[in-house]
Amino acid sequence: MSDVVSVEPVSGGLAAVAGIATRREGPPVFVKAFAETPDDDVFGAEAEGLTALRELGGMATPGVVLANRELLVLSVLDERPSTEEFWERFAHALARLHTSTAHSRYGWHRDNWLGRRRQVNTWTDDGFAFFAQHRLLRWLGEPRVEAALGADHRRALERLCDRLPALLPERPACLTHGDLWVQNLLATPDGRPAVIDPAVSYMWAEVDLAHVWTTVPPPEAQRFFAVYAELTKLDREWRERMPIIQLRQHLAVVAQFDDDWGAGDLIRATLAPFRVTTGRR
Repeated sequence: MSDVVSVEPVSGGLAAVAGIATRREGPPVFVKAFAETPDDDVFGAEAEGLTALRELGGMATPGVVLANRELLVLSVLDERPSTEEFWERFAHALARLHTSTAHSRYGWHRDNWLGRRRQVNTWTDDGFAFFAQHRLLRWLGEPRVEAALGADHRRALERLCDRLPALLPERPACLTHGDLWVQNLLATPDGRPAVIDPAVSYMWAEVDLAHVWTTVPPPEAQRFFAVYAELTKLDREWRERMPIIQLRQHLAVVAQFDDDWGAGDLIRATLAPFRVTTGRR
């Protein structure tokens, strides 16, 4: 990237710093870096995730120009249009990803990253065990989580994990984006929905759905949920499961940021039924 003339910072991300780089030759590119370079191949794992979503699941993603220890350089995407038609196209794209990539096990062939924290993807045969161990309980011990929840809520999380088979329907594994909040949905120059910042693994499809559902989608996104539910034959109770499934992301936010944007309150509200009142076993 020796031909970069200038870099214009862009906002929206939480874990890294980013900008659009103007070059002497060639089109502008999106450049992403961490203020402190992590010890592992964060950007290599992210680039691999983008490739997997595109090649295995047919999702549009930015092209990878460069991925090394210090930088991730991608082709530039456009802002998503504020139309129901765009969100309907995204419903078809996400449903295709989830229904065309079934897998016999839960996990990924390597660990990757969710924000600044490692996402453990050890292969597991049982989806409930995988979700409990690697997506929920793994956040216990994080200093900010310990401070936000307290011992009673941490025990409530353990009880919830024990009851997952009774709380959630058994679902097959499929390739998931893994960090699909609305800010990670953009558009290609020709208007197709495109995703960025993945933390991929083979997991329940509803991990992605819950993330879109709970991160303040715009009004025009309501069409997305209706179309996605129809295409994937979701049952009528899917909305009731979203708070439990989204615990994983709320815990990740609390663990990494001083301002948790209400995630701590949402965690405590979801865990309230699993707390044991004083004096009861």
